[in-house]
Amino acid sequence: MSRFQKFFIWLLSILLILVLAVTGVVAKVYLDVKGSMNDTFETVERQETGVQRKEEVDLNKKDSFSILLMGVDTGDLGRTDTGRSDAIMVATVSPEDKKTQIVSIPRDTYMEIVGYGTSDKINHAYAFGGPAMSMDSLEKYLDIPIDHYASINMQGIKDLVDAVGGVTVNNDLEFTNEGHTFGMGQITITGEEALAFVRMRYDDPRGDYGRQERQRLVVEGIAKKLISLSGVTQYQSVLDAISTNMRTDMDFTMMQKIALEYRSAFSTIKMDQMQGDGFMQDGVSYQRVTDEEKQRVQTELKDQLNID
Repeated sequence: MSRFQKFFIWLLSILLILVLAVTGVVAKVYLDVKGSMNDTFETVERQETGVQRKEEVDLNKKDSFSILLMGVDTGDLGRTDTGRSDAIMVATVSPEDKKTQIVSIPRDTYMEIVGYGTSDKINHAYAFGGPAMSMDSLEKYLDIPIDHYASINMQGIKDLVDAVGGVTVNNDLEFTNEGHTFGMGQITITGEEALAFVRMRYDDPRGDYGRQERQRLVVEGIAKKLISLSGVTQYQSVLDAISTNMRTDMDFTMMQKIALEYRSAFSTIKMDQMQGDGFMQDGVSYQRVTDEEKQRVQTELKDQLNID
């Protein structure tokens, strides 16, 4: 779990917790969850990449599938623009292998932006063409089908932390950011403090990798609270945070089926980080992934999806 560095591991746990929580409980809770999840539903118009499946994933047959998970840098500090995907993960879910593979993709990875006629950082694809362009670009780059997506903005992270009554993290670097001071050791933070905690990068000797580690700590804190009694009793606030700030092309019926019938695929969750090397081009910094590293990640994901 030490390699887990991005916001969106929470998606695979929070959605399962929420959907499974409605099993055997009162109808009002079930309807609240269903309504909130349906509020997050948003379709995408995909472009041809040459990698798409010939047949759609059949959940009834427990087909393996992939999902692009994105944390978007908007929704807070008065930002209402489309934003960029600052946290990017590709997850493959395989009931056959009883495993879920999650690979973090560096946001500055240089690749072709499908449908935009240029190469750029992958996190710009979201700004240029939303989830669809991000899905198409990563699908071509990784040479695997990207079946679904889910995104959450910064306001959503803030609201989730507040909805569960704050989170406790073990901080390994004392620093001040956005008017908040974070001491060493175990600290409890509010939603506003959580954003300042995860956004600090330039004063960290680890750079973006340090920021990703703090993102992981906040996500783990949210997940722990959600599975506690206090988290469940505050489910409406959690649902409000998700329905307002999250978008996905998976509807409630699909998520319910995954939660109930794909449990074996979540028995083992393996984390990985695609590594790149920094380079400058026209005064802009990027990450270039070697052919060997890209091949390694592609093989890992294809094995999960049972693709030759």
